[in-house]
Amino acid sequence: MRLRHAGGDTVHLGYCTNVHPAEDLAGILGQLDTYAVAVREALGSDRLGLGLWLAAPVAAELAADPTLRRRLRAELDARGLEVVTLNGFPYAAFQAPVVKKDVYHPDWTTEQRLTYTLDLARVLADLLPDDAARGSISTLPLAWRQPWDAERADAARRRLDQLAAGLAAVQRDTGREVRVGFEPEPGCVVESTGQAAALLSGMDTERLGICLDLAHLACAWEDPVAALDRLRTAGLPVVKVQVSAAVEAADPVGGADALHRWVEPRFMHQTRGAGCAGGSDPADEAYAADDLDEALDRALPGPWRVHYHVPLHAPPEEPLGSTLPVLRAALRALYSGPAAGCDHLDVETYTWGVLPAARRPGTDAELAGGIAAELAFARDELVGLGLTPERTLNTGVTR
Repeated sequence: MRLRHAGGDTVHLGYCTNVHPAEDLAGILGQLDTYAVAVREALGSDRLGLGLWLAAPVAAELAADPTLRRRLRAELDARGLEVVTLNGFPYAAFQAPVVKKDVYHPDWTTEQRLTYTLDLARVLADLLPDDAARGSISTLPLAWRQPWDAERADAARRRLDQLAAGLAAVQRDTGREVRVGFEPEPGCVVESTGQAAALLSGMDTERLGICLDLAHLACAWEDPVAALDRLRTAGLPVVKVQVSAAVEAADPVGGADALHRWVEPRFMHQTRGAGCAGGSDPADEAYAADDLDEALDRALPGPWRVHYHVPLHAPPEEPLGSTLPVLRAALRALYSGPAAGCDHLDVETYTWGVLPAARRPGTDAELAGGIAAELAFARDELVGLGLTPERTLNTGVTR
């Protein structure tokens, strides 16, 4: 979907397809038919944006073959779908039975991460709609925080310089601008906007910036206005926003039974107590745990925020809640000014398949309906801030 900001900017809103497991081109096309078309139709939209996730093998295949890229673009157009952003955080196997810390490998100290991201940039340059101003790719915030030392930091810095040069080459070759946003996440080298300002402000900010995940921002107990001011002062552009909400437990002791229902084996659910707020190290062990079961075992002081993306329109059952107030404050700070604070928005609830059993969709249609409800929620929040939906005629949709 596209919305128009009062200042004239077009804002793209879509959903991230890392919720689906397909990792080859045939599977990706199948998931477009099963889910994305159904979501678009449920929303009554002539065009739906996707934050496409391409695992490393299919990204390499597409990057090497312009015929395949043209085919994928045609398949998207035929279904009324468009792509301005890719999720380049998970490298592969993101919906495997157990992911946990594997999602942080390979990291930005490695050639594999650089190659993958530049493959994505080459693909995205050919998928971008003709009238899109630019493309974006989200990626991990350098690495998991351990091990990390001066040697690894130097290696990552060299990779970022190579990344900027590679993105410049893509633009020279294609005429399309693609930017990469590093996504602060709990437990990583860059968890907070303060760490982003300290560790990333020296990079090429014409092509590199920040992907601001609003659930992650909440879990670091950051104030959205202060966080955005911090990034602005550091000269770090927000190139993409993940519109997401996390689990919140005002009273983890009283809510322990409910919290235990959210413990699951696939993804990391880093947990942060309010004592992390304003600290230089959000992963301070006095208030932080690397997973929800660890937090419960250690009885961290509350209140808690848990890195568990929950459907925007369906907060957890009481006594738990979600970090929607942080999401709303961030959107207000980004879009209430004279210009849009970011033009790429992605709803990223990749956890639909691991929600507590009573909340988990049981059919493909239920999952598509849930994604559509999330997008409608995000759209309505933006409309409430004064943005207006755009409608495009003659999109060539054939199915």
